Amino acid sequence: MRVQRTLRNTEQSGRAIQKIWNRDLPRLAEIHPIQNQSHEPALPIQRLEAVLLVSQEPIPPRKLVSLADLADATQVRTLTRELNQQYKLAGHAYSIEEVAGGYILLTRKQFAPWIKKNQLANPSEHLSQSALETLAIVAYRQPVLRVDIEAIRGLSCDEVLRQLMEKDLVKICGRSEELGRPYLYGTTKRFLQLFGLQSLDKLPRVEWLRRAESTITNSPTEEHDSSRATQQ
Repeated sequence: MRVQRTLRNTEQSGRAIQKIWNRDLPRLAEIHPIQNQSHEPALPIQRLEAVLLVSQEPIPPRKLVSLADLADATQVRTLTRELNQQYKLAGHAYSIEEVAGGYILLTRKQFAPWIKKNQLANPSEHLSQSALETLAIVAYRQPVLRVDIEAIRGLSCDEVLRQLMEKDLVKICGRSEELGRPYLYGTTKRFLQLFGLQSLDKLPRVEWLRRAESTITNSPTEEHDSSRATQQ
């Protein structure tokens, strides 16, 4: 009996809910009309933002024109400025930056210490002090010989150079015309991306490197040339 009474009560409750639903649905539809399911065409600024959101690498302006169906590179720059203004006003933690000849969404610089502290960056991007020093010398002196790097650091750099090349931060960019035609080293596009640089012209000056360059310049020419001759 209790089971039957429970089922009966459930059935009555169900009919009551259905009655209310049938009565109130038309009124609710008038108050909150169901939106048209058809997708409205995205605005140019929305298309540009969507492309940048899914990109892991900087995208050149010409490619953005094609991907976001924009008029030209001028429109890309204009819309980028508008988006950055919106991000700033809204207090977002990111902005669109011009890096390595392209545009990419990056977290703002003031958050770098916090990201580093919490180890949120890609572990493969962490560099030792010796790697950073070697990379700085290559960046500022490129194209540069290995013997010049070692003369500035005062240490052998074979292994460090190999590691930097494996990380796609340093590359062989040619051979010297000197005896033995030793390799010349330079930085890659990945280097610009990692350090958020638009170009090598944006590199800040480093005082310790300037002093080291002065030391190399004032060193005996014979000794310097002898070291180069033995490099392979």
